[in-house]
Amino acid sequence: MMDSEGGKTPIGNLGKFGLIEHLTKDLKSKNKTTVMGAGDDSAVIENGDYLTLVSTDLLLEGIHFNLTYTPFRHLGYKAVIRGISDIYAMNGAPEQILISLGVSARFHIEQLDELFEGIKIACQKYAVDLVGGDTTSSLTGFTIGVTALGKVERNRIVRRDGAKPNDLICVTGDLGASFLGLQLLSREGKLSRADKDFKPDFSGYEYTIERQLKPEFPSGTVVELSEKGVLPTAMIDVSDGLASDLLHVCKSSGTGCRIHSEKIPIDQETYRLAQEFNIDPVTAALNGGEDYELLFTVSLENYEKVRQISSVKIIGHMTNPEMGKYLVTPDGAEAELSAQGWIG
Repeated sequence: MMDSEGGKTPIGNLGKFGLIEHLTKDLKSKNKTTVMGAGDDSAVIENGDYLTLVSTDLLLEGIHFNLTYTPFRHLGYKAVIRGISDIYAMNGAPEQILISLGVSARFHIEQLDELFEGIKIACQKYAVDLVGGDTTSSLTGFTIGVTALGKVERNRIVRRDGAKPNDLICVTGDLGASFLGLQLLSREGKLSRADKDFKPDFSGYEYTIERQLKPEFPSGTVVELSEKGVLPTAMIDVSDGLASDLLHVCKSSGTGCRIHSEKIPIDQETYRLAQEFNIDPVTAALNGGEDYELLFTVSLENYEKVRQISSVKIIGHMTNPEMGKYLVTPDGAEAELSAQGWIG
């Protein structure tokens, strides 16, 4: 665990989620209103008839976004999606966000105006109020902090720890497009820097580009599940990659899982772009991240109801923990799932 110089443990040894678990393992709540702290998509706070959900995210230039090919308006829009996805993932309704900025001297007011135009458009579409935040100078570039608040009825909250063996594993939308869109943007950006006369060409790949720069969240699916009387047993947003996020649910719920590679929804444009980059599209779907879809489990009795929702695909089932966590290929071979997902 420790390195050979100085006996110190590199942060990379733990990984993102191992680090969070390490730093928060000894935290104990002192207030009765704290229902749940670190360990799920959102913190949960007592609030009368409802539970208040609170989530926070940090976006750093050079880690989570590259301003060479990311318009400020799209960045603002995506920051809102990143924040509210954690609220939806606990079956809640987002209501407010706060935006904090770290801004270096190389930026100007017009760029911030564009950023907030994107924020306002997303807030209007998802019925969320921008209620505050903070701004400070930065020596390293551009930083965005997003805090999202929402609410959920006490008996409607869905956490990561409720899945049971034989529950169906479901995902919304399609996966892997955002990762492939990022690869295309990165490649064209490098070519542009190397040759000032180079003109990037994204024709035929508009969908994957949009999934990376201006993602949407399947909020309508949350509503449709409720209308059909389906309450997921566990749920998480797919932001770190399908494999990583499914393993979070398995760990929290104490289960194993089996998912089938041919059932993972992947758009045809994603397939084509994956072939261009010589990347297995299933690998992109499993480990790419930033899809901002929902991964959830439901009991077998809800099979017919879920099957009727066009935006939802059933990709496998939960198992007893001793059966492990595996991806099943069309020929029946099994590969153990590992968390190789998004680092942001």
